[in-house]
Amino acid sequence: MASALPATNPSEATGLQWLYVDFNSYFASVEQQLQPELRGKPIIVVPVASDTTSAIAASYEAKAFGIRTGTNVREAKIKCPGLICVPARHEVYVDFHHKILEEIDRHIPVTAVCSIDEVACRLMRNETSLAAVARIAASIKRGLAENVGEHVRCSIGVAPNRYLAKVATDLKKPDGFTVIHPHDLPHRLFALDLRDLPGVGPNMERRLTAAGIADLPALWALGAERMRHIWGSIWGERMWHLLRGADLPEMETQRSSLNHSQVLAPDLRVPIKARHVARRLLLKAASRLRRMDYYASALSFSARLENGGRIEESARFWRAQDSMTFLHKLDELWTRALPQAAGTRFKMVVVTVHRLSAASELAADLFDTPSGADSEQRAKAERMSRALDKLNHRFGRDTVQLGALPADCRDHSGAKIAFTRIPDRAEFLE
Repeated sequence: MASALPATNPSEATGLQWLYVDFNSYFASVEQQLQPELRGKPIIVVPVASDTTSAIAASYEAKAFGIRTGTNVREAKIKCPGLICVPARHEVYVDFHHKILEEIDRHIPVTAVCSIDEVACRLMRNETSLAAVARIAASIKRGLAENVGEHVRCSIGVAPNRYLAKVATDLKKPDGFTVIHPHDLPHRLFALDLRDLPGVGPNMERRLTAAGIADLPALWALGAERMRHIWGSIWGERMWHLLRGADLPEMETQRSSLNHSQVLAPDLRVPIKARHVARRLLLKAASRLRRMDYYASALSFSARLENGGRIEESARFWRAQDSMTFLHKLDELWTRALPQAAGTRFKMVVVTVHRLSAASELAADLFDTPSGADSEQRAKAERMSRALDKLNHRFGRDTVQLGALPADCRDHSGAKIAFTRIPDRAEFLE
């Protein structure tokens, strides 16, 4: 039995409040765990088998060749002739994610799931000494190796707030453990690049450069109001406080849209097949809406073309969650968008439902429709859509379909993971 963690004298408080776990090359590590022949080899995980797509994960062996998430596959193969491309298996990564959560929770309660490969844990009063956090971190790593897989490694950061704890995980990878104490600030941060900070992407880096900010010392010297002005939002002011160790409450966000996208394999890039994929993605979005009990009153369709162009169309309508309404609107958008493609093949399709409203927040007269709308038909379509959901959840995805759906278009419509959004297991049946 593990010994109890030492108690911390309040007068000797360290200021450490958060422990953050960030998994290293997560998708690639899971594949190496499951496929021993891939271990120690440069691999990338790809969405489709095509040289025109990009890596969604790279093993550390591949990163040694300068390959990163987002690297074009053709470019990656030039950098590393022995590179192995592994098709993504999103359902497997979600299953591992849940195993990971269960294991970490055995050592310290998980406070927040930040992404598919990151979790944050608030430290209790008796867990804030350096000895205690080191023991917890070692216990987590040992438990993961024994119960999840020795090749699914993580870096752990500890700091006064969640933001700095995440920053700490990047200071030593892979398999690192880093503590940022309040007295380490600001100088412990000065070796970082601006892009190393969460919340500083390419666009924000350009804004900072335009404002004469080229490094962390220059950013630190700014006042809170100046940072808010550069960011153009409250987030800049929040970052000023977070960088100084303030433990701010998380900002609540409200869902306003839901989207699904698919990079098309070469054999799916002709318009008729691209349309089938778009319809399948929309059916998935509609099923998610019903499961979440949301309604939408706007739909957008967009596509990237092989010639580098982009087309987009959108429409608004009276709130709906039935599949038939959405498919009818998508047909209208497709008819308007297709001439814009000018005979060019499609590379990626995206469908987005907007202006979401939770059913619990809508008035009781849900089907008191505007003039010209058929409330009886809408109610019937919703009941039918929910019945189809039940059949597909029970017997498997695409057991029952609305309209034609060629087999090659079904295979690419499963749930996908965005790093900030983990699909529910139910999504793999939608």
